Amino acid sequence: MTTTDSVFQRALSNMLTEIFDGPPGQEAYLLNPGDPGLLRQLDTIEPSAASKRPVSGKPTIAAHVDHVDYGLTLLNRWAAGDPNPWANSDWEASWKHAKVNDEQWRTLLANLRHEADTWRKHAAARTEWDDLTAAGALSSAAHTAYHLGAIRQILAAINR
Repeated sequence: MTTTDSVFQRALSNMLTEIFDGPPGQEAYLLNPGDPGLLRQLDTIEPSAASKRPVSGKPTIAAHVDHVDYGLTLLNRWAAGDPNPWANSDWEASWKHAKVNDEQWRTLLANLRHEADTWRKHAAARTEWDDLTAAGALSSAAHTAYHLGAIRQILAAINR
């Protein structure tokens, strides 16, 4: 692994940890120190809240979680060797899971946690980065951080 690849891999791993689990120690670049990150934030949300629409016709928290889970599933297939898992992807379907009961919510959160952990392992194991793999990895972090922010906005709107 080159020095550049090593630096990129460590920075990406730290960023993914921060987004999913909150900032490690005092090192915080996207979230405030002490922030719980996406996974622990979601653990505090009840299925009924995850199923509420903040505005008619807009996605619920459950839909955002399902969408992020779907994206990570495709990313993990790509990292495992599938040359183009996006070729037949159905992004529209990833927004349809709007309402969840207790069991569905627990399952959705467990699936998301599994896909997030798998993606972090893939990112930590990669020893060489090119333009495509680096852009894909950075995009996954930005995409997930966006949805964390959207989920927090929905929480603020439904808890007024």
